[in-house]
Amino acid sequence: MEKPQMYNQARKLPITGCLLSAAFFGSLGSSFLYGYNLSVVNAPALYIKEFNNKTWIERYGEPIGAETATLLWSITVSIFAIGGVLGALSVSLIIKVLGRKGTLLVNNIFALIAALLLTLGERAKSFEMLIIGRLVIGVDSGIALSALPMYLGEISPKHIRGFIGQFNSILICLGVFTGQVLGLPELLGQESRWNYLFTFLALPAVLQMCVLPFLPESPRYLLMERRDEAGAERAFQRFLGKTDVSQELEEVHAEARAQENLHTVSVLQLLRNPAVRWQLITIIITMACYQLCGLNAIWYYTNGILREAGFPDNILPYITLSTGIIETLAAIVSGLVIERIGRRPLLIFGFSAMAVFFSLLTLCLNLQDRTTWMPYLSYVCILVVIASFCSGPGGIPFILTGELFEQSYRPAAFMIAGVVNWLSNFAVGLLFPFIQEALQSFAFLVFVVVCTLGAIYLYFVLPETKNKTFMDISQSFAKINKIPLPSPAQEMELVLSSDTNGKVEDAKIESSL
Repeated sequence: MEKPQMYNQARKLPITGCLLSAAFFGSLGSSFLYGYNLSVVNAPALYIKEFNNKTWIERYGEPIGAETATLLWSITVSIFAIGGVLGALSVSLIIKVLGRKGTLLVNNIFALIAALLLTLGERAKSFEMLIIGRLVIGVDSGIALSALPMYLGEISPKHIRGFIGQFNSILICLGVFTGQVLGLPELLGQESRWNYLFTFLALPAVLQMCVLPFLPESPRYLLMERRDEAGAERAFQRFLGKTDVSQELEEVHAEARAQENLHTVSVLQLLRNPAVRWQLITIIITMACYQLCGLNAIWYYTNGILREAGFPDNILPYITLSTGIIETLAAIVSGLVIERIGRRPLLIFGFSAMAVFFSLLTLCLNLQDRTTWMPYLSYVCILVVIASFCSGPGGIPFILTGELFEQSYRPAAFMIAGVVNWLSNFAVGLLFPFIQEALQSFAFLVFVVVCTLGAIYLYFVLPETKNKTFMDISQSFAKINKIPLPSPAQEMELVLSSDTNGKVEDAKIESSL
């Protein structure tokens, strides 16, 4: 009877200001910037192209060629994803040295450098500065989208881990919406002000640098990797708002005892380990579906559909704000219900609903000229696709990456997930124009297939992870990985050997002091 009482007490604990501050400000300087950079280049696109042409004429005495202009613009946009890959590849090493919070703080340097390059590029008459700035902010986003979900997952109690983890998704959507708003002609979407859209990058980074140093590091990182039990206890006390955190410390100790290797494993070791094979396959498929499900392709059609509905071009930017509003609201609702409904149902529902409404959108696009109200129905389909994405697939893949792996595997897992995420992002940007040209309005059927296959895979393979410890989640995959669960006698042996090793290590530390 003692365990249910402790569980109920844990559920009644209020969410502390310290935990909410870590979730909000951690996300503000990380995922918010990623979302902002997804949308911020749309409004000043024409002005940046004109700037490229003007700079080319001043340098070479002739207008830029059409092919060169397209190539220059494509590089400026797509190099963001290349930077993301570089950031994801480096995150495992940086986290090992600096920790979770330290990585987020140091990462702000990239955001400030990018803001400087992108703001001064026009004044310096250098489109190279714009390209390098986009590359650098891509590196920032690549690091952030791995370090932030790891930090949020490790500082959260298990009964609200999904809710805290969804701050990542909510702030991505809020970043996209902020980019849309600031890009309006009345604000910074003008020829004389477009470079200040990039100056704004510095503000969230500076705010994070002002607040995050006063918040604790991940207690799991402190205890399992730094062996700082006193620091971990203080961190748990501040995040949970209580003095007795012995239960939480014991949970981390139990996870440490169950692991074969307390040292952080490499990517190669992770790929070779059969005990985490299906966790890894699940994360790779989920992350690939996150980018390949077709949401990025939606933006190619939105303005065209609105024009078909008869809306004049000068009010299109204001109507498309509805997409950002729907994104943000759906992410907030998902964060509020994730601990009631669970990760698995939200993911399966999200991908399934996207498949249904992508199919309806394809039908509507092919009947666009038949009736006057069909473009409006097409736009409704677009809004529902966006809401479906943000209800689960838009944020839960990052939460799962942290939940499906124990401490020693987590940095390598996030590195692999990050690389898959960014390469898939780059592939969509590179291939979708060709798919669109070949299939026209039937292009969305490709995404129907991706969403359907993703939903089917998750239905048959993914266990529910809500309110489970990291050890419990790992054991959920033991059967499919064909790894036998340890017997009570083996568990006792692990406990005894761990205690003995811990005493030996403590003795070594004391003697060295």
